[in-house]
Amino acid sequence: MTKPTIAELFDLSGKGAVVTGGAMGIGQGIAFRLAEAGAGVMIADINLEAANQTVEEIKSGGGKAQAVYGDVGSTADAKKVAKATVAAFGSLDILVNNAGIYPLVPLMQVTEELWDKVLGINLKGSFVYAQAAAEEMIKAGHGGKIINIASIDAMKPQEMGVHYNASKGGVVMLTKALALELAPHKILVNTVAPGGITTPGVDIANKAFSQATGIEPEVLMQGFVQRIPLQHRGEPDDIAKVVLFLASTAADYMTGSLLLVDGGYLLS
Repeated sequence: MTKPTIAELFDLSGKGAVVTGGAMGIGQGIAFRLAEAGAGVMIADINLEAANQTVEEIKSGGGKAQAVYGDVGSTADAKKVAKATVAAFGSLDILVNNAGIYPLVPLMQVTEELWDKVLGINLKGSFVYAQAAAEEMIKAGHGGKIINIASIDAMKPQEMGVHYNASKGGVVMLTKALALELAPHKILVNTVAPGGITTPGVDIANKAFSQATGIEPEVLMQGFVQRIPLQHRGEPDDIAKVVLFLASTAADYMTGSLLLVDGGYLLS
């Protein structure tokens, strides 16, 4: 039996993919790489203006993409996005649950409303989109890939993030549970846990932490980087390349796995 070439392993031509929160940051980087590999990418985001700009960038590079409004915490929107992807690209083969929020707040200031919002987007959102995508994949009978974006905070909690830490810890176990139940349908489910990645959202969170602690953002970031063995923060493409691997046939014997992409931060 002839083994596929490297190019064939990573060829996603004819595949339909959903990237939640794909308008900016890590999600945008993922959308770029999946499109480059040949997939048709549906960018589901609440910021349609930014999502459409990302779509235009993909199209200008010869890729295929569309944007759709998708509230991550909405079951109805999850179903809508899944069906829109099938309609646009012929099938839904890949889901990347990337969208998330991380409002850093001291423990005693976390309200029930904030707890519900963070868990609703980060954990429930990953569940409802996975469920909607799996429904389409099972109906089509072709299997698929679901990739959840967790965080190193699922393994090592950060201060002022009890709600966020809990949500991402939940995503790790959600991945394992989905992987177990969806395996008979040839749907593989894995998690990527990013460390410190340079994105607009991370910069906002860093400023919030700075305001709460009184430590300058530059000093906070310098201290964080010093704990990274590779001595620098990652870029969205560092996560995107790992997601591309999991979405490809190169990862066809992996399910329920957690891949750390943190520059070695958890080693320190």
